[in-house]
Amino acid sequence: MSETPAPSPKPVVASYCTTFLKPEMLHIYRQVTGLRRYSTFVLTRERRCAEQFPFPEVEELPRARKNFAKRFWLKYVARRPAVFYRGELQVILKVLARRPADLMHIYFGHTGVHLLPLVREWKRPCVVSFHGMDIQARPEQAGYDDQMRALLQAVPLVLARSRSLFAELERWGCPREKLRLNRTGIPLGDFPFQQRPMPADGSWRFVQACRLVAKKGLRTALRAFAKFHALHPRAKFRIAGDGPMRAELEGLIGELGLGEAVELRGFLSQAELAALYAGSHVFLHPSEMPPDQNQEGVPNSMLEAMATGLPVLATTHGGIPEAVTHERTGLLVPERDDAALFAAMQQLTAETDFLYILGQAAARTVREEFEQGRAIEKLEGFYDEARGMKKSEIRSTKSATNLK
Repeated sequence: MSETPAPSPKPVVASYCTTFLKPEMLHIYRQVTGLRRYSTFVLTRERRCAEQFPFPEVEELPRARKNFAKRFWLKYVARRPAVFYRGELQVILKVLARRPADLMHIYFGHTGVHLLPLVREWKRPCVVSFHGMDIQARPEQAGYDDQMRALLQAVPLVLARSRSLFAELERWGCPREKLRLNRTGIPLGDFPFQQRPMPADGSWRFVQACRLVAKKGLRTALRAFAKFHALHPRAKFRIAGDGPMRAELEGLIGELGLGEAVELRGFLSQAELAALYAGSHVFLHPSEMPPDQNQEGVPNSMLEAMATGLPVLATTHGGIPEAVTHERTGLLVPERDDAALFAAMQQLTAETDFLYILGQAAARTVREEFEQGRAIEKLEGFYDEARGMKKSEIRSTKSATNLK
């Protein structure tokens, strides 16, 4: 009797993330742990939030021993990049010799710039993914912008969370044929659709979930809600998340007289978020471009809320219009326009049938376009594509894959 052949081992992707993981990086965790046809291990310089993001295959890179004479020569005489004079390159290459991988996925563009010497020297392909804040120029950092342009030529494929990032990457000089849309998928089982009764007494529940940072438009959301609350004193606004703006927002809440109506909930688990969405009627996310040009992609929390059937009130910013179609899955207003956001809040709560229709369409959009399994399938297809390319082909990628 012939023996059944052993299944072929899965190809391996080394997932490089400088910090694995910060609390707001759930989308990275979903990608790393969601792979099906590929196995992966993580390379990181710092392990954080291990209880929140458990994963056994993590290689925390040791700090290289300092040879000050060699470091001085590499940095000031040879003017080699930091990854050389800090000794990181050899440390990473040693790990990859011990744990061979078929390719590397470098998370965040600025990390790719730092690892450009590795991208050039390693014998396997690397892909880099951009998520929003990592698209920024850094004129204060000598040579950074040139290295970014070199990175975009050196890798076979460039992944981006939203189409809005494509134009920015092209302005950096990335060939359009290298760009691939890398959606972050939503696990629909964790955020099931909910049928919500509409309040008859004006006790509307608004929710926003995000890091408490400028680009999330929280000041605009609070000022619009203050106008709404003046007409609907039973309304509540709950904000899930934490961040550097917390003290400022607490002050603004007091200044607007919303102490009893607004609740800052801090970071919540997926189950807690799902429960919060289930008890709400409208999701707010009026993102805006901050001075540092930290552009929003397609916010994960917005997609999670949509999956549960929440219509969205947001802005025409970054990748948001790629998920929210005006008057179909929500309403979009200009950035920093609290009067327009207030008017949209009034419109939705006055037309409950419309609100219900928008919520149904929002859930359908996430199910059809942002479901986690489909997103992982596409990502692994990009891995296949990068592995199939020869080093000589990387500079002039001419793949037939489209940008969908």
